[in-house]
Amino acid sequence: MTRSRAIYGCAGPVLSAAERGFFQDVRPWGFILFGRNIENPDQIRALVAALRESLEDHAAPILIDQEGGRVARLKPPLWAERPAAALFGALYAQNQERAREATYLNARLIAHDLSSLGINVDCLPVLDVPAPGAHDIIGDRAFAADPATVIDLGRAQIEGLMEGGVLPVMKHIPGHGRAGADSHMALPRVSATVEELSASDFVTFRSLDSCPIAMTAHVVYDSIDPQRPATTSPKVIRDVIRGEIGFEGLLMSDDLSMKALDGPLASRAKAALFAGCDLVLHCNGDMDEMKDVASEVKELDGLARRRSEQALAHLVAADPGFDPVAATARLAGLLEGRP
Repeated sequence: MTRSRAIYGCAGPVLSAAERGFFQDVRPWGFILFGRNIENPDQIRALVAALRESLEDHAAPILIDQEGGRVARLKPPLWAERPAAALFGALYAQNQERAREATYLNARLIAHDLSSLGINVDCLPVLDVPAPGAHDIIGDRAFAADPATVIDLGRAQIEGLMEGGVLPVMKHIPGHGRAGADSHMALPRVSATVEELSASDFVTFRSLDSCPIAMTAHVVYDSIDPQRPATTSPKVIRDVIRGEIGFEGLLMSDDLSMKALDGPLASRAKAALFAGCDLVLHCNGDMDEMKDVASEVKELDGLARRRSEQALAHLVAADPGFDPVAATARLAGLLEGRP
């Protein structure tokens, strides 16, 4: 089925006629949900169904950022509050086995929440390694400042999501942990040497390069390409993401509307695709901006299409025997240190 190389958001909790017509025309690869799209479970299921109906595909990818902690689109009281990644990193420093199981169970419960709504892709895990003095946009979203901890717990998180029928998206490749600015608001620059980046920032992604999907960082690495952030840098994508890290999966950009990028939205989309992104992401649901993006987004074909097919092939039905009540109780015990 023909798709374009884009993922779009929508403006509110109900799909408008204009949005439906636009999506039917441009046929995006998938969609992403945000807090503005969330009211209650039945409303989300109806919105998800409407998005998929616009593509005539009941399995079209529906993405969300459901990390836990401060980045969560599904919130109490309708959904359980999930801990930030740093809590599992702290537990890992005390007891690695407990931390691995807790991280897995938490991810498995997130997947249970999402799959019950028809959402099948989560922009998680965060594999960034935070550095001293960096902006706190990553902060407790990261497991720890130790790459080995991030790798171990990131692997458990990936397994939990995938076994729950949800595809993981590792972010922000090749690393946002040293950034001194929030890329939502400004373009971060990292001055670390290639050797420093390779020994810390890149190693988490290199170790988990079998993750089906990855999201780029809107970060400039001065020692690699001082002119362009990773998202629009052919050199970073070719030499680092596809080269040193060895990631062969589906590569999507971070949100094109973030202020780290400049220029018209069409130019941003064109630059990201030219650099080597397989898909571009546009999140805010602004119709004029989406039309600009669509003007430069071509059909998903060739290597990008094969990567998409390979990523989606990892989607499996969740085990119907999974008991979320027992898993929740077990997770609470692990976090509280009970036997």
